[in-house]
Amino acid sequence: MSGAWPWIAVALLGAYHGVDPSMGWLFAVALGLQDRSRRRVIAALAPIAIGHLVSIAAVVALVAGAMAGGFVWLRPLGAIVLIAFGIFRLRRPLAHPRWVAMRVGFRDLALWSFLMATAHGAGLMLFPILMAMPAEGQSVAAMPHHHMPMLAPGGHLGPLAAGVVIAVHTGAMLLVMGAVAIAVYEWIGLKILRSAWINLDTIWAVALIAAGALSLVI
Repeated sequence: MSGAWPWIAVALLGAYHGVDPSMGWLFAVALGLQDRSRRRVIAALAPIAIGHLVSIAAVVALVAGAMAGGFVWLRPLGAIVLIAFGIFRLRRPLAHPRWVAMRVGFRDLALWSFLMATAHGAGLMLFPILMAMPAEGQSVAAMPHHHMPMLAPGGHLGPLAAGVVIAVHTGAMLLVMGAVAIAVYEWIGLKILRSAWINLDTIWAVALIAAGALSLVI
């Protein structure tokens, strides 16, 4: 797995989370409508992105640590977790809390975003990408010079690569989420949810299962 496409995949996954209403833009729009303020919509985006980032970072750190420790069962275990969680989400759709009538602060929004991202298994989808990014069994000395900072000794995912993955994913999510939130608030309106609703939860559950199966063959 080399070239630009792993980073494109990370960014596209972040963009998908930005489009998904349950990941935050719907909450931001609701708060803006409640206060009749576009500034309120924009202000809500930062804590939502931070909560998502923390949830993603926890998964990336866990996977990177297991890879560095040479955990030989990481790939099959991660695949089983992905598939099992996807099946669970298909059978038990997530009930989203309705906080939009409440006055919430920065910490409330960040905590809500962290809980929602974790409950959706947002970071789990990065598992196949993280597993495939290092060259298995390839030492740092054998890597091209421009790849060396991205790998820890032994060819495993290093802190720099992990940080870039988190930043690219969250940045893409924030950009798309912000664009969607402003567009819905200013021009489209929430009526689009009645006429053009897509069950993204089901799509996400199926994608988790597919990612689990894919992680076994990459």
